[in-house]
Amino acid sequence: MPEAAQRHIVVRPKILYVGTPVFLVSTENTDGTFNLAPASSYWALGRMLVLGLEFDGQSVHNLHERPELTVSFPSGPHWEAVERLAALTARDPVPVAKADRYRHEPAKFAAAGLHAEDSDLVAPPRVLECALQFEAQVRRITPGVNDEYALVEAEVVRVHAAPEIVVPGTDHIDPQAWHPLIYNFKHYFELGDELGWTQSSPTATTRATDATSAPAPAVSTP
Repeated sequence: MPEAAQRHIVVRPKILYVGTPVFLVSTENTDGTFNLAPASSYWALGRMLVLGLEFDGQSVHNLHERPELTVSFPSGPHWEAVERLAALTARDPVPVAKADRYRHEPAKFAAAGLHAEDSDLVAPPRVLECALQFEAQVRRITPGVNDEYALVEAEVVRVHAAPEIVVPGTDHIDPQAWHPLIYNFKHYFELGDELGWTQSSPTATTRATDATSAPAPAVSTP
């Protein structure tokens, strides 16, 4: 069908980050200090996270020896702090493959202008400025299909949230109050306007009955 064929063209983008959350991984170094690194390859299922991290980075090196971490999620105002971290590595010497893009920096929190906050159940600290933070323990690290990345499977053992993003009297994160930083083809964004919600959403009922606005349509899920 010629008409349908004109709707798309074949492209070869260098990356496939179509819009994923930015997160900051904190891990413990050999000397008892802590590393902080940004990433955006992430998905979650139940209490398990799967994180895609650079195979030759300090984070993966630390997790093989000390399998605890925190995952802190920045918001829009933190994008410049994330970008300051993007060209830093705690590896010394800097791996050859990173030498043209990275410089050695052991004090990552300070370099980014961020602050460490003690965790409850794991050694690595959380990022104080981030409204949503996970403490987690590694269950498995799997090498990728090449030597560029590893898949880190980690179980979340505690969640911390700023009160202003929690629905009062519940354990629910309010999706209208929480604004994660999104990485979209090497550009940073926040979420746009809400379009609707799934039928199983625990936070949609109050908005559906809000007399000041009409409810958005439910979205069916398999």
